[in-house]
Formats: sequence, structure tokens, C-alpha cells
Amino acid sequence: MARWTCAAAAAVTVVLCSQAFADEGMWTFHGFPLDKANGALKTTLDQAWLDRVRTATVRLSNCTGTFVSGDGLILTNHHCIEGCLAELSSKDKSYVEDGFLAKTREEEKKCQTQVVDVLSQMEDITGKIGAATAGKDEKAANETRKATLTQLEQECEASSKLKCQSVTLYEGGQYWLYKYKRYTDVRIAFAPESGIAAYGGDPDNFQYPRWCLDMGILRAYEDGKPAKPANFLKMNFAGPQAGDPVFVSGHPGSTDRLLTLAQLKEKRNVDLPQWLLRYSEIRGRLIQFSEENPTNERIAADLLNGIENSIKVRRKQLDALHEDALLERKAADEAALRQGLTSGDPWKDVEAALAVERGISVRYTWIEAGAGFQGRLVNYARTLVRGAAEREKPNTERFREYTDGALPRIQQQLNANVPVYPELEELRLAQGLERMREWLGPDHPVVRKILSKEGPQELAKRLVTTTKLSDPAERKKLWEGGSAAIGTSTDPMIALARDIEPAARELRKTYEDGVEAPVRIAQEKIAKIRFAKLGTSVYPDATFTLRLNWGTVGAWVENGTPVEPFTRLSRAFERATGADPFRIPDSWEKVKTKLDMNTPFNLATNSDIVGGNSGSPLISAKGEVVGLLFDGNIHSISGSYWFDTEKNRAVAVHPAIIKEAMTKVYGADALMKELTAKR
Repeated sequence: MARWTCAAAAAVTVVLCSQAFADEGMWTFHGFPLDKANGALKTTLDQAWLDRVRTATVRLSNCTGTFVSGDGLILTNHHCIEGCLAELSSKDKSYVEDGFLAKTREEEKKCQTQVVDVLSQMEDITGKIGAATAGKDEKAANETRKATLTQLEQECEASSKLKCQSVTLYEGGQYWLYKYKRYTDVRIAFAPESGIAAYGGDPDNFQYPRWCLDMGILRAYEDGKPAKPANFLKMNFAGPQAGDPVFVSGHPGSTDRLLTLAQLKEKRNVDLPQWLLRYSEIRGRLIQFSEENPTNERIAADLLNGIENSIKVRRKQLDALHEDALLERKAADEAALRQGLTSGDPWKDVEAALAVERGISVRYTWIEAGAGFQGRLVNYARTLVRGAAEREKPNTERFREYTDGALPRIQQQLNANVPVYPELEELRLAQGLERMREWLGPDHPVVRKILSKEGPQELAKRLVTTTKLSDPAERKKLWEGGSAAIGTSTDPMIALARDIEPAARELRKTYEDGVEAPVRIAQEKIAKIRFAKLGTSVYPDATFTLRLNWGTVGAWVENGTPVEPFTRLSRAFERATGADPFRIPDSWEKVKTKLDMNTPFNLATNSDIVGGNSGSPLISAKGEVVGLLFDGNIHSISGSYWFDTEKNRAVAVHPAIIKEAMTKVYGADALMKELTAKR
């Protein structure tokens, strides 16, 4: 659809207006409406363009990135590699705060828990799943579906030597096998200081205008040498102009636009309020911990940043679900789909399953979902205990997160020699145990079993100070020893996980049979009704799988005032206060006179994005990178449920500031030479 938007130039009084095109939808690459896009944008995209973009876009463990050189360089966000920087840091040295530059490839440091996936092939397996589950009741169909998906993934990996993942689209209306080329040797080449990468901090988060150099560069390796990707996208450091069409290729984490009205109300009334209550307290504890001394602030920074971001997201999601227009539109859509129903009502089936979920949600959240057991060490223990039991089963009968295809990733994380900070572990575990006792009550069997002789603080301290699970060699030994090693282990953290496991498994079984199974069947029925009336003219919800959408570089009107789509370097210095989060790093202050203050810094587009799109490239019709997506404005958060072309905006790093920074501030000459080399 087309909208008219206006951009007010900051230095002049002229108001620039351009027709901005945007499409609501995070389209799969096998379902992208080429004709619709080309017609709206007057472009000439073809299948070759789609294939090149698809194989140049990568999925990281939590974000998106892009191959930008023939030797495996990957451009992504600083906040997407902050975990790697934290893992490489210590109490005395923070690469998050100080940044990192490898002047040679030999100096590049390995990210121990990062992976890079490139979508190579896609196969529609909807028919196979339908045939396997035909005629079965809800419980049997649910179990058969999972077993069949596991079997297909296993056969795929054996025959293709690729990483195969089953993907559910349209809430069960389609099933696909996505086949990835995976790189497990991923190294960091460059990251600026957090002071400029996250300039403005939480006050500026989900706002615009912005001035963040939220970028970082990784390199994928294969067989000890820089990877040679099938395709990469050239950087266009000039960037786009206002009104230019741009495309976002990335991995949006999840959206809930196809959920039923009842499911949205459940999120509004139960899920989001309880989540916000829990994590607001965790944030407060971490802030208090961080304020005790600089070391605590350093070791808690990565976790606290993530929690603060998540709280802001969910707070605005809750606001969106209180918008009458959203729920009225959802009710109208459901009424239209329900017309002509002659038997059964899958929407009522969903409501019945949600009633079952409400009956177990508190226990499920605190025990099986792990809200009561926070921290790296206790999660190691639970993975080791459950993994030992699951690996004894046939592959198709295991929990889906412990199938043969998932085990290499689990082992990579268990074997990683990442820093564990006991004081932070004690705080997190004690807080979870305290609140679990509050929510479940002191007489709940699980609470009595683990807290009958010690309080939460005492138990957390004993477990953290006496466990050996901070040692990757110990974790490796327990993993390889299987059930025998787990069953005889005297490690107190393993003992805790063993105590929790029976109740956790029972809750999971109740959830799978009473909630997951009937909801899945109902959603598949709704999907068939939707397909019958709309076909695939609608797009599926995001599932952290590769998607493509289009939009336009452009502004919007906020409270009657036009917002310009570009920010400039000069304003970052003007906003500086000398105190975090509005402090310009010393490295920039030292070269201030050499910098071009008119350099574009960030830009806004009306692209349809959501969490997981972080690190996505903004791509021109020529297939060049003209921006690096890192955030959205505050209105974009409601994109979890609907898309507002008028106000939703994606925010990206302008490539011109990347070049200005790498050449004049950081002296990253070798990397710039690689990024500007001719194809």
C-alpha cells in the first residue's frame, strides 16, 4: 500500500514530501510476491536476486547478519555480538565497554557459543505430516507429528550433510524443511565501544532520532580458513536517499498476528503482566548489584541490557493489546472466517485448551519453564540431567530439543569455556527460589523438597560455591558419562536438577496433552479455513526463519511534527553530557576535528520488522547493503500483533558512519580494504 509521508529537513525550513511504499508482511523466500513488489516499487527483482540475497543473509544464534566479503566477513549489530564480547571478557577487562579490533586475521578471537547458518534449500513437507497424522486423535496426532518431524530432520541431515530444521508456518497450515549450511567457527574481527554502539542507552531505546553505531564484524571460518560464501552483498557506503525502496532480509523472531482473539487476551490478561512482574524485580536486583562496585557493573551489564530491552518490549506489547481497534479487527477477522462453519468450532477448542493452561500455568512457569531456577550453572545442571535421560530414548521419541540434530549445539554450549561469576550466580538463583516459594507456597512438594532445611539465600550460596559445573571439563565428563554419571554424581547442582525433574516432566506432559495437542489441531483447522478463503495471499507469522519485506526510506509525523529520516554526526556531539549513556567515547573526542560532522548516522524506514531482525541488512534494488537494521521506533513494538504503515518505523545504522568510524576513529584499514574490494 502507499502512504504520503513528509520529512522536515533539520537545517532548512523546506518540507520534503515523497510517496512511500511499504508492505505489511514478513514473507518467506519461497512465497515472496515478486510481481506485487516489482509493481509497487517499479523494480525488476527476479529469482536470481532472491537467491543471491538469501544465500548472503546469515542467521546467528540470536540475530541476523550478512556476508559482506568473499572471505567470510559478516556485518551485524554490536548488541548481537555482545554475548561473545562478554564471554571473552573478565572482571578486569571488558571488550563490551572497550571494543575490539583485530588488525590481522590472526588476532581475530573465537566466539565460543556462536553459530552461523545460511539457508541453502527449502522443502515443503506439509503432505508428509498430514499423511502421518491423518485419522489420529489430538494426543496421538501431536506425538506422531513430533516424531515424524524428527525423523524427516534426521533423514535430511544424513542425506544432505546440512543442518536441517522443520519449520511450522501459518500456525500448522504448512510444514517445511529448511536446510542450512552451518559454520561453527565464528570469530570476532571488530566491535566499537558500547558507549557509541548503544549511545543514549535505555532512554533512547525504541526511540527516534537515534545516534548509535550499533555494528560489529564477525568472520566465519571453515576448516581453519576464512569461509568462502556462495554469495555476499557489496557495501554501498553512500547509503540510500529519502524515498528509495529498501528490502529487509532477516530472521524476525516471532509475531502473533495469526493468534486467535482468545489467545491474545490470554497474553494481555495473564502472560505479559506476570512476566513483567517477575523481570521488573530481577532488573531491580541487578541494578542494585551493579551499583555496589565497578566490577559488578561490568559483569552484569550484558544480562541487564537484555532484560531492560525485553521489559520495554513487553510493556509496549501489553499497551498494544489494550488497543480496542486491534481486538475489534481480530474479532471481525474471526467472524468472517467462521462464516459457513457447519460443524465444530476450532476457536472454541482453543478457548477450552487455554482454560486447561490457566490451571497449570503458575506451576509450569516456575518449575518446568525454569523461572525458579535462574543462572548459568543451574541451567547447565538441568541440561545435563534431562539430556542424559533423553539420549537413552530412540531419536523420534525424545523431547524435540534433545534430538540428534540438536545435540551438537548443546555440546558446543556445554564445552565452551565462558566466564562464570559466582556472585552473579548466587543473586540470580536465590531470587528465583525466593519467588518460586512465594508463588507456589511453602508447602508445594517441590518447594518442600529443596527448601525444607535451607532458605533460598543459603541454598543458592551452597550450590554455587560447591558445584564444579563452572569447569567445562566437568560438564563434558558428565555429558559423556550419560545417566550413569548423572545418577551417581554428588555435585549439589546436579542433585538439585535431579530433585526437580520428576515434577517438571509431569507438568510438561500435562501441558503437551491438554494444551499443546488440542491447540495445534485447532490451529491447523483454522489454517485450512483461512487458506480456503485467502490462499497464500497472507504471510505467515515470524518463526526466526528467513524472511524478506520491502519498504521505503522515509519519515513520519509524531504528534503533529514531521520527523526527518536521517540523523547526523554533529547532533551526537551536541547531545553529549559527558556522563553515560550520553558520553562520547574518548576515541571519538580525540579525532573530533577530523570527522565530517555532516555524516549521516542513523536512518528510518517503514519496513515491517520485529526482534530477531537485529543485524538485518537494508538492501537496495541493486542488491547492495545500504544500511544495518538495529531497532525500531516505539510504535514498531506493536508489530508483534499488527503493522501500522503510518507510524511503525525500522531504524538502521547508515553505512556512511560505519566508514567514517572505521577509517578515522579506529584505523581498521585492513577490514575497510576488504569491505571496499571489487567483487
